[in-house]
Parts: sequence; C-alpha cells; structure tokens
Amino acid sequence: MTIQKHVYDLNGNAIYAETANINYFLKTPLAPASAEGAQNKTANVKEHNRRRYPGDATPPRIPASTREFLYDPGRRNGNATPGSPFILDDGVEKRSFTFTGPFTDLHAFLVGDAKMDFRVFSPSASYDITAVEGGG
Repeated sequence: MTIQKHVYDLNGNAIYAETANINYFLKTPLAPASAEGAQNKTANVKEHNRRRYPGDATPPRIPASTREFLYDPGRRNGNATPGSPFILDDGVEKRSFTFTGPFTDLHAFLVGDAKMDFRVFSPSASYDITAVEGGG
C-alpha cells in the first residue's frame, strides 16, 4: 500500500493516506484520485519572444501553438506528503494522515461521514466526532 491523494469535497480538498486506513473511519469509502487514471491534456501557448543567447537584442517571435502533456491527478513530487497532519483515534486504532484545505472543511466532512465515534487531533486542538446513526 502507498499513500495516495483522496479528494473529499468539490473544492478539491484532499486527504493523503493509505486507502484502507482512511476508509476504516468512514461510512462512504474514498477512492484515490489516481483511480481516474492518467490522461493526455492540451494547453494553449501564447505568442512570445525567445532569446537565442543571454543579451540577445533581437529575439525571434515564436507563434502561438498548442501542446500536449500528461496529467495524473494522484501525482506527487518526491516522498513528502503535502498538507498539514492530523490523527484519528477510535480507541482501538490510531492512524495519522495529512490534509490540504481548511481544517473546518475536513472537520465537517468527518462529522458527516463518521462510521464510528473517534477523536481527531489537529495541529492545534482535538475534537470528538460522534457517528450519526441512520446514514447521516
């Protein structure tokens, strides 16, 4: 298993975790962003000057064009996990994750999708989350 990006709302906020670890605490399982798969995208490049060498007095004009590039929604640079850390603890399992976006959005998501009662430890405080019976 590897740590992957799991987008949990429409704003693009994400939890970085091993899929089984985050889904242990949630009623609705999150799928990794990389499950969508890599795809080719195109971008428009504006007309611009390109210097042939430092101090070029008359750089040639490059016309506008399009280019194709590979887009992978789950891609990360290096081994560092982006975002701020948080910990979920239900008394049996204690697991750590990172998240991007505001903590208030993460808290609201966890309150609405908690499978069980657990405690959330943010970088500045801790909160008790109570599972809502009957599907939320």
